Amino acid sequence: MLKKSFSLQLRLSFVCFLVAIIPNPANAQQARASSFKAQLMNIEAASNEVFRYQTTLHNGLSVAQTYELNAELPDGWLISFKVNGSQVRSVQVEGGQEQPIQIEINASQSAEPKKYTLPISAQSSGDTLNLSLEAVVKGSYALQFTTPSGRLSEEVVSGSSETIQLTVKNIGTLPLNELAISSQLPAKWEATFEPSTVEQLEAGKSAEITATLKVPEKTIAGDYVANFTAKNANDQQEISFRVLVKTSVLSGWIGIVVILAAVGLVYFLIRKYGRR
Repeated sequence: MLKKSFSLQLRLSFVCFLVAIIPNPANAQQARASSFKAQLMNIEAASNEVFRYQTTLHNGLSVAQTYELNAELPDGWLISFKVNGSQVRSVQVEGGQEQPIQIEINASQSAEPKKYTLPISAQSSGDTLNLSLEAVVKGSYALQFTTPSGRLSEEVVSGSSETIQLTVKNIGTLPLNELAISSQLPAKWEATFEPSTVEQLEAGKSAEITATLKVPEKTIAGDYVANFTAKNANDQQEISFRVLVKTSVLSGWIGIVVILAAVGLVYFLIRKYGRR
């Protein structure tokens, strides 16, 4: 009886051993499953911002696969696939390994505010993997920076100040906040702005900026360039102003008087000492 019990126990142990070492077809199939996934499937941004998706491509097969990356996008949209910072159109993934891929999508500037579904695919000889991304376009940021008349030139007398009127306009569909006005000028020139910051500019609205440009004394007459910039976190525009610097009338007369005095002095010296 003990021998039969021992024999039965031995058989059961052997069966359990076989079950443990023989692969389960279902588990083997699961181990071979490849995937193409994104950390965030849905991203919201303005039409002139970049939609960035962090994705992972997993090759569940036992051999290396070269995957071709493709996308179906609306007209005017652009896409780039990046691996380790380099732009690619295909990527090789070893068997059982994963490859992070950054996807960057630029919407068309004319894209309507709504949700867009963007089918992405990674195809190899042994796999076809699909990924569906969503881009929610919430509008656009767009800034126009100019003058009320469109004129971008001015005349300034050396040593004086000149007032210049500037205009910032929101030509996008989203509000522009914290617009800062700044300048890049020739050495020792100065510029002040009133106001220097526009707290909020709604879509379609504009704001007037008064710039006071001060040119130092003894500035040589000629053409100069003054750059003015309007920027915030969403957009930036720059205009180049041509500034013609002139000398004052008084300075001109003083120069003439000095020249005449020098000529007169030379003439006097010649008359007085030239005969000796």
